[in-house]
This record gives sequence, C-alpha cells and structure tokens, in this order.
Amino acid sequence: MIKEDENIEELTQMKAMKLLYYAQGISLAAYDKPLFDDDILAWKYGPVVRSVHDKYYGQRSIVQYNQDLGMDEDSRNDYKELNSNEEFNIILNTVQEFYGDKSAIDLMNMTHKETPWMSTHQNDVIDTDLIRSYFKEHVLE
Repeated sequence: MIKEDENIEELTQMKAMKLLYYAQGISLAAYDKPLFDDDILAWKYGPVVRSVHDKYYGQRSIVQYNQDLGMDEDSRNDYKELNSNEEFNIILNTVQEFYGDKSAIDLMNMTHKETPWMSTHQNDVIDTDLIRSYFKEHVLE
C-alpha cells in the first residue's frame, strides 16, 4: 500500500484524536449510543481519548506500516474488527468523507470553535450529552 498522493497527511496521533471525537459525536447523534466507552477529554489542542494518546505516546504516526509487509498485525486486526460492524462502517465512512482530508491543525481549529470543547474546562471530560446535542443540531442537521 503506497500513498497515492504525497500531499495527504499521514494519520498522526493528533488527527486520530479529532477523528475519534467526530466519530463519537456522529454515533451519539445518529444512533444515540457511543461508538466507544472511553471518555473524551478537553485538552489544550482539542478533544483527546486518553487511552489512545497513552498507547501512541511519543509516536507521530499511529499506523505502523512497513513497505514490504504492509500494516502491522494489530492494525490489521483493528481494521478487520471495525469492518465487521455495519454501524461502525457507516460512521467511519462518514467521518472519512467529511473530515478525512483535513489536516490535524484544521481539525483542531474546528473543534476549538465547537460548543462541546469550548464549554468544557481544560482537562475535564466532555459530557456525552453535550456532544450528542451539538452533533444533532449542528452536524447531522
């Protein structure tokens, strides 16, 4: 798997955090249930899922890719698990379509203008009801 467009940003930890936030928001608004159980925190640079941050701490890219071998086994297993769930696929495809081409900085700037992050004290958990209502009103309209 080779990048077709060298200008496309790799999936960095920062970008993944914002995409997880948007995926959670869409899941809450569309299906009235969370996509994942972890809290989303309002950190300085936008929403963060601490367990994902901790797992990839110190790494820029979160997908380990080897030119000869492809994705690592953990990434392949995650991919297979996500593709086995229809709701996950709908949510993730929606996130990819609307947010995937944006840079991490663009996504950070977007989240900084949205009520859930703006109205939560730094380092506190962003309330899922706040995320749900914001996404129902402003994203899935």
